[in-house]
Amino acid sequence: MIHLTKIIAAVLVLLAIALGGYAWVLSSQPAPPPVAAAPVAAPAKSESQAYAVVVASKPIPAGKVISADALRIERLSINPAGAFKDTAALVGRVPVLDLGEGTPLQEGQLVSGLALRLNDGERAVAVKADESMGVGNRVQPGDFVDIFVMLKSEGKDVDRSQARLLLARKRVLAFGSASIDGLQSKTADGAMAQSQRAEVARTAVLAVPVDEVNRLTLGESSGRLLLALRNPSDISEPDSALFAELPTALQPVASKPGEPRRAPLTGLDKAQAGLTVADLVSGGSAPGTARRGNAVSQISVNPSAAHAGTGARSGIEVEVIRGERSETLRY
Repeated sequence: MIHLTKIIAAVLVLLAIALGGYAWVLSSQPAPPPVAAAPVAAPAKSESQAYAVVVASKPIPAGKVISADALRIERLSINPAGAFKDTAALVGRVPVLDLGEGTPLQEGQLVSGLALRLNDGERAVAVKADESMGVGNRVQPGDFVDIFVMLKSEGKDVDRSQARLLLARKRVLAFGSASIDGLQSKTADGAMAQSQRAEVARTAVLAVPVDEVNRLTLGESSGRLLLALRNPSDISEPDSALFAELPTALQPVASKPGEPRRAPLTGLDKAQAGLTVADLVSGGSAPGTARRGNAVSQISVNPSAAHAGTGARSGIEVEVIRGERSETLRY
């Protein structure tokens, strides 16, 4: 038994010596070169994002309506604020400044506001407003109103004062701070409408045909206007055929012999011809006369030829006849 124990101990000692020698051998050998790590492939650079933006395909002057052939869609690396993705939203719009070819179109470059709410041949006209004129401040943008004018005679001729319908069924574009273009529009609970009625409206902006602007401006300057609110479904208007056409301040050129008679003035031509306060008040008079109360002034115009050799300019002699009095004026 004792001999077996000694044998095992000797074997263990020899094994320990062998392991120690092996460890020494390993430690004395040079260290192997470090293995280079395989390079990590760099992530592929992502392609820059592109945006579809509408740009001008040719120069577009300010104030000119944009046509479809003046637009194209390009893919840009930037997306400008207010840019458009579809050309359909731009056809028919009008730029406020000149746009060069390739310029991205933006909302801020285009005409906006009440001008876009006008129909062809209409003009936006502002008139003074107050609570009584504006139906107790109940008028709202989008309403239709009749415009009456009250003309008070000067002096003691109260019986000559008059009130009559000046313009019928005109659309309200703005009243006070409320506007039809969406600025400060009415809310569902009516809170905005209450605040609009609480403040004092100083102007009312109306959509008026251009040939009726003269009547409105003269009516406001010569008398007092009154807005009468009407139901929008009521489209009735006075029959103009029942009343004589008011003469214009400027008379159109007479047709030459043999030429067809010119049609009555309309639109811008009628607006440029103008209207006088006297004709607006009196309803017009016969050509060559102007009525003022009970007096009649007859005017005859005779051109005077230039004096030969004197260099004097030719003039116009106007004979004004008031009752039994006659006076000749030269211009």
